[in-house]
Amino acid sequence: MNAVSGEDARRLDSAIETVYQKLESARVDGHWVGELSPSALSTATAISALSFYLKDDTVPAVDRETAEQQIEAGLNWLAGQQNHDGGFGDTSASYSNISTSMLAIAAVHASEQVDRFSELLSRAEHYVASQGSIEGLRKRYGKDKTFAVPILANCAMAGIVPWREVSALPFEAACVPQKFYHLMQLPVVSYAIPALVAIGQAKFIHDPPWDPFRKMIRKWSIQRSLKVLEQMQPASGGYLEAVPLTSFVVMALAKTDRTRHPVVQRGVRFLLDSFRAEATETPEGDRSTLPMGSWPIDTNLATWSTTLTVNAFANWPERLKRDIEEGRESWQSCYEWILSCQYETVHPFTGSQPGGWGWTDLTGSVPDSDDTPGALLALKHLLDSGKFEHTRQTILRSATAGARWLLDLQNRDRGWPTFCRGWGKLPFDRSGSDLTAHAIRALSAWQSELLHVGDEKFSRQISRAIETGFDYLSRQQRQDGSWLPLWFGNQDQEDDINPFYGTAKVICAYRDANRIDTQAARFGLNWVVENQNPDGGWGGGMSVHWPEPSLGNSSIEETALCTEALLSINDDACKVAAQRGVDWLVRATESGCIERCTPIGFYFAKLWYYEQSYPLIFAASALARAKHELNNS
Repeated sequence: MNAVSGEDARRLDSAIETVYQKLESARVDGHWVGELSPSALSTATAISALSFYLKDDTVPAVDRETAEQQIEAGLNWLAGQQNHDGGFGDTSASYSNISTSMLAIAAVHASEQVDRFSELLSRAEHYVASQGSIEGLRKRYGKDKTFAVPILANCAMAGIVPWREVSALPFEAACVPQKFYHLMQLPVVSYAIPALVAIGQAKFIHDPPWDPFRKMIRKWSIQRSLKVLEQMQPASGGYLEAVPLTSFVVMALAKTDRTRHPVVQRGVRFLLDSFRAEATETPEGDRSTLPMGSWPIDTNLATWSTTLTVNAFANWPERLKRDIEEGRESWQSCYEWILSCQYETVHPFTGSQPGGWGWTDLTGSVPDSDDTPGALLALKHLLDSGKFEHTRQTILRSATAGARWLLDLQNRDRGWPTFCRGWGKLPFDRSGSDLTAHAIRALSAWQSELLHVGDEKFSRQISRAIETGFDYLSRQQRQDGSWLPLWFGNQDQEDDINPFYGTAKVICAYRDANRIDTQAARFGLNWVVENQNPDGGWGGGMSVHWPEPSLGNSSIEETALCTEALLSINDDACKVAAQRGVDWLVRATESGCIERCTPIGFYFAKLWYYEQSYPLIFAASALARAKHELNNS
């Protein structure tokens, strides 16, 4: 980082303190929980699921009253989310899309509130028609039936789409041993087996095939595949802690007269517990209020948020050591909490071996190749702080298990997928550049430590995984020098791609592995520099509106990521661009905008979200590295 004036250094210090204090105040029992955005899509699916559930007259009175209240509040909230074009987006900051719009229409019909929301329905139906209706929905997802089929099934259950429009799903495949799933070329992604079973059965019951052999096989598979649903369902009742996935399972079984099934009972409990209530004045501005509430796409990303925060603080190691010393109890709790989130048994959802981490400490979490590297890096930073030396052997055992888990997950193409090795047919099961870069960073960080505790074969595996991982990244680099991530997007980019996130994450892998001078890395750095916005930030787009004009249309999240990637690079152009990025983040902090979220996250099947902690965490990471660079320049 170039030398800065005394005033700029003071402003940087002030910005860091502001961001750090906000993050520290968000701690819960030593770690960070965060909060996912309210989701119109999740809210719509939950309304439908609870509405179908209430058709059973035997529902307990207390559950009925709670569900009715939540349906009412959810519909009120949903009505306030309709965009000017008549459609609905996944978040309050999202453009309309056909998926969420169709689900919102289905929710109104499922709850039998058509007359009350007639205007909403008219505008929404006009929007859906403008997007191609059913064919438009199918076009959005292509060959991937993970979301298209459940959406159409939801609409069929609500009586607005004929069942013949809903594709059959081979739910009998769930009866095959889990280790063979990847060989069956299923039409849904690896983490959607519960939807495959429940929606597949609903289609079969409402619209059975004419083929007598297929009919016999599927009839035979109903009870057996229901057992799979039970085995996969976590104690919380929420599959993957996800409201949409759980809602699809609940509604499918409820609409096939299995309301009392344990899967439905646990799923409904999860939905009722996941509801977030709020209250807003009526449009007339009188003193009465409309009950309002919504559902997020997932309960939380606590493990992800915590490890991201630890790794952000570690970019200023001197400060991290001081903070740990002054807040030893909180940091000890954080360290123990991260260790407790590591899986020590085979996971029932994916069959994953022990050693990985998922995105939350809750029971619906599943180990994956983004959270596992994040946890490994956090443990390495805590060990390097010198404040956890007394637990070195414990940390080494955990890191060894995590590294082995990552090695076992690496795909044949030498990249890393999210959950399961070998599921490469559908987009969200393939290897990803962002995931691969994160895995490489974690393995590189632990390589020298683990070489001393592992056998010779283990050491060779780590080295080979890193080397072949970089081969994968070099093949994935686009012609303009950028990389695309798997799980993050930008709604203002063509096809919702996010080269800012992907390229920044990959460059960090090259930097941490001392390969920043390779041709691929330099090409990527040039792309980042050349794609800096005139305001000094990165990413964003026309959907970003700042109260401070000098911030332009950049986003905090993407600006912080790109700035951090350029810091520490010994190149004049990179230094200038990084300094401009730091200045943008400082201005965003000074203007009170540093907590403003942008929907850059994808859940499965392009389900958008934002996380309230992302702007603070990403900004803290970039500003901390800038401060460390300044202190050592």
